[in-house]
Amino acid sequence: MRTAEDVLTQLDLGAAGTQPFHLGVGHVGVTVQAPAPLRASLMAYFAGALTQTPGEMTVHLLPGQVLTPEPEWTDWQREPGKAGRKDAIRDLAGARLIRKVRSGVTFLQAPGVAVAFGPLAENESTVINFINTQILNAGLREGWQLCHAAAVTRGPRTLAISGLSGGGKSTSILRMMDMEGMCFLSNDRVLVRAGRPPRALGIPKQPRINPGTILGNPRLRDMLTPARRAELEAMPAADLWALEDKHDLIIGEVYGADRLRFEGALTDFWVLNWEHGTDAPTQVAEVSLADRPDLLGAIMKSPGPFYQHPDGRFEPNGTAPDPAPYLEALRGVRVCEVSGRVDFDALAAEGRRLFDG
Repeated sequence: MRTAEDVLTQLDLGAAGTQPFHLGVGHVGVTVQAPAPLRASLMAYFAGALTQTPGEMTVHLLPGQVLTPEPEWTDWQREPGKAGRKDAIRDLAGARLIRKVRSGVTFLQAPGVAVAFGPLAENESTVINFINTQILNAGLREGWQLCHAAAVTRGPRTLAISGLSGGGKSTSILRMMDMEGMCFLSNDRVLVRAGRPPRALGIPKQPRINPGTILGNPRLRDMLTPARRAELEAMPAADLWALEDKHDLIIGEVYGADRLRFEGALTDFWVLNWEHGTDAPTQVAEVSLADRPDLLGAIMKSPGPFYQHPDGRFEPNGTAPDPAPYLEALRGVRVCEVSGRVDFDALAAEGRRLFDG
């Protein structure tokens, strides 16, 4: 297999039962061709972004289809601090195959081509991420910068929150959603672009939250059974914080369909640099990212193996993001460091002052 066409000859894009649905996020549109029951499940997940307008890009989902023989794979280098094999790639002429090592789900990415095949029904979250990747890729090719952040928006203000993995981005953003009229913009991935004012573009990625987040928010507690709540509440606080047991929170179902908005004027960016086990009060203090490369590092996010540049080059293996475009994109945004102890009540109070002031 040397080209995308070689791969496509082994796949049936018109498989029986495949039907389209359409997503619109800001100015980006994507059409997804999927069979039942996967199609119905994905439409429920993406309900807040569904539209009647076909997208410029079509994603084909082909459960159960495989390549024979298997290509020779090269492991994709993970970001610093990440361990274990996650992705593998095989570069073709003008195209790239990507394999999820643990699940065996495989993707073909090329100009105008986005195909996922293999055990898709058993790995729905992987399929969701692939669809959202097409939205991110469209923005990246237009000059937006990819941030590892969550964001909310209301009126003229949009607040993005970054931090190290497990630092409390999702919990912080959901506390902001308790404010009247606040809209959810994105979870975990935000595109930013310079402008007057700078802009933020989200993706329809629902929060995946751990039990600690659920227990700490009365609106979410019914996501767990009473028995499970009692079991978790008996755990030491440190163990509960470290517990990885992800649950999808569908924003439209919990907060209302009118509480979703995928684009806004980016005014504020907070970077969580707080810690457990300290008595220092929680502080939100303005900083200059040009003087704080450590905080900028928490914001920047590599586009990963799926990204193909406008000139046809795929993102090289092991490439780190360039700080300069981020500094330019965030010019005019008020950036703050959140330090001291982890205190979501204090952070929510700062959020109310920001949006109500």
